[in-house]
Amino acid sequence: MILVTCAIIEHDGKVLCAQRSEKMSLPLKWEFPGGKVEEAEDLESCLKREIKEELGVEIKVNERLPFNTHSYSNKKVIKLIPFRCSLQTFEIDLKEHLKVEWVFPADLSQYDWAEADIPIVQNYIQSIQ
Repeated sequence: MILVTCAIIEHDGKVLCAQRSEKMSLPLKWEFPGGKVEEAEDLESCLKREIKEELGVEIKVNERLPFNTHSYSNKKVIKLIPFRCSLQTFEIDLKEHLKVEWVFPADLSQYDWAEADIPIVQNYIQSIQ
């Protein structure tokens, strides 16, 4: 099982969503940005590192939310661990993704999410209502 963290970055009542580029696996799907936990790395450090690498911004990790375990194939099972976060720096510089959008939580379900993110999106919407 692969441990993966993701950031639900909140700002001014909206949430940051990232669209995967055509070159990435799951091309053009939407996701909460994040990435794989490296050996001997704690979850929050992983998330801060990944967001800095992918988006060029610093984040504050505020709250851990319930994880989702998803099997993309027999060989690739991920445990996706989301965190509510806020921005510490604000100039986004896309390194991997095609684009990002700031979305009202009520509109999140209109996006074509990566399968592992779908329960995370649903849980997040329920948690803020």
